[in-house]
Amino acid sequence: MAEIYAEYEFKVAPVNPGAEILIAELSQLDFESFDETDEGVKAYILASLNKENILDDVNILNNPEFKISYSVNTIEPVNWNEEWEKNFEPIEVDGICSVRAPFHPKPDMEFDIVIEPKMSFGTGHHETTHLMIKHLIKIDVQEKSTLDMGCGTGILAIFAALKGAKPVDAIDIDPWCYENTVENKDRNDVGFIKAYEGDASILGDTHYDLIIANINRNILINDIPTYANCLNHDGILLLSGFYTQDIPAITSICNQHGLNFIMNFEKNNWVACKFVKN
Repeated sequence: MAEIYAEYEFKVAPVNPGAEILIAELSQLDFESFDETDEGVKAYILASLNKENILDDVNILNNPEFKISYSVNTIEPVNWNEEWEKNFEPIEVDGICSVRAPFHPKPDMEFDIVIEPKMSFGTGHHETTHLMIKHLIKIDVQEKSTLDMGCGTGILAIFAALKGAKPVDAIDIDPWCYENTVENKDRNDVGFIKAYEGDASILGDTHYDLIIANINRNILINDIPTYANCLNHDGILLLSGFYTQDIPAITSICNQHGLNFIMNFEKNNWVACKFVKN
């Protein structure tokens, strides 16, 4: 039986950075997916988990710096795969990497990634995923131990693995994303990727040559010290999920932990930055 979802439609002023903060807080609850709109955010949660007091601990709703209103609607059961298939188009990045669904024909590309999302973020269509792929195209990841933090569909971990990175870990706090990554890594014949459900707190003393984190500004700022501790000397940190105007704040935190800014790519005011530990 298809699940019934509740849709929360939030109107947020100012939208930036209000919507980003709101998503970060809601993602700590039982909300499974988000859709940013011109006025704010649509957030989706299983109706069975939609408790009356679900928003009581969402701090931004009580922050006088933001004006936030919302409405709640019940979403009738939908065949999400069917809806996704009707709207998903394959993408190409720099003529080198393609991202497509299983039902699309295989293109003549050096790297071909096949992704079938559940309700997970990361089909390559969002600017941040596209920009991270651009970074990975230019980096020699051969035999580099790699972490994809906030992996979504697993697309960036899969691309790194296809380029020769090994070992590769993929972590996401969302159980849908964990399950989706497991499915997609096997679909792309990179089953050696190890997927985990959790956040940066589970990293412990594990070390990597490359860490990829495409999340959001507030979570990144909180977790950058952990990433720095887990990076080997001369290790590379790729960060995305924030806007051009956030670069100084992100760079400042990175500099405090021995991470030096190298370069960034930008698309529609979204950025993906490269840092190196030395």
